[in-house]
Amino acid sequence: MTPALRSLLTGMPKDELHIHIEGSLEPELIFQLARRNGVSLPYASVEQLRAAYAFTNLQSFLDIYYAGASVLLTEDDFYAMAMAYFERAAADHVVHAELFFDPQTHTSRGVPMAAVIGGLYRACQDARQRWGLHAELILCFLRHLSQEDAMASLELALTYRHQFIGVGLDSSELGHPPEKFTQVFARCRDLGLRVVAHAGEEGPPAYIHSALDVLGAERIDHGVQAEQDSALMQRLARQCTPLTVCPLSNIKLCVFDELRQHNLRRLLEAGLCVTINSDDPSYFGGYLNDNYIQTFEALDLGPEHAIQLARHSFEASFVDPALRDHWLIQLDEYHQAWSATHV
Repeated sequence: MTPALRSLLTGMPKDELHIHIEGSLEPELIFQLARRNGVSLPYASVEQLRAAYAFTNLQSFLDIYYAGASVLLTEDDFYAMAMAYFERAAADHVVHAELFFDPQTHTSRGVPMAAVIGGLYRACQDARQRWGLHAELILCFLRHLSQEDAMASLELALTYRHQFIGVGLDSSELGHPPEKFTQVFARCRDLGLRVVAHAGEEGPPAYIHSALDVLGAERIDHGVQAEQDSALMQRLARQCTPLTVCPLSNIKLCVFDELRQHNLRRLLEAGLCVTINSDDPSYFGGYLNDNYIQTFEALDLGPEHAIQLARHSFEASFVDPALRDHWLIQLDEYHQAWSATHV
């Protein structure tokens, strides 16, 4: 990669739309919070925990992910975790982020919903003041649990309705189709919440169809298996349905064997609204700029792809149109200044 392209990727303003905030919890902070809260971990050191990050599939990752989340007990813990992510995101020139969080992971351990949402929301406010980074929260339901559990979590969260903008569906995909959550997502749409859903990461293209038709998803998180279904690919392109793709995550979880085999470039060339995201950056080896740099190197992408992907990230976001247009103008101005120097 040329220094010029690297400078474009790392310096351009961008949006992150697929980030699980619990997946940004670095081992050092896990051990710090474990000591503060008196939580015992099944790992002797930071190094031993990092060494355990050798995943064979989504479930093997989730087992460690939930163990790491066990150290989060107080509002200050959630605040510290989110602020650590925002500091890294700001350094990557992320100007807007829509954070996924999993309240069921915490309330099942007796952590109050107020602590979860309160800490994250306070961090969103402080990130705007400190770095000018805008952020919103999206509450995700764990698909390996029941719809009744999801509904109960939603009702508990509605006390804090003004502090999150939407809902999503994550966790173990295989064997848990979107249809399992029809009623809770209908309730969310009635409440005016934005809707996204993980589909087509390990699951089949049929899960993407169901996420769109049954849940009313406005964005598909991952969606890389759409390539198996030509009619679905045409539909996603025609409807401009965004896919929040996470390249390094897909490699770490063995969706693709190597990054050079990833289908992101083919999805772009098929006319889909694709974005690049980090997913669970602490566990998958890279934050947003890392995903951009490694993906561009592996797939031989160029400056035109960089601007296209960054534009998609803003166009796919759930922000006020005026703010979206402001960032798109900033992106264009950055590109023009970069081109004047490097082309």
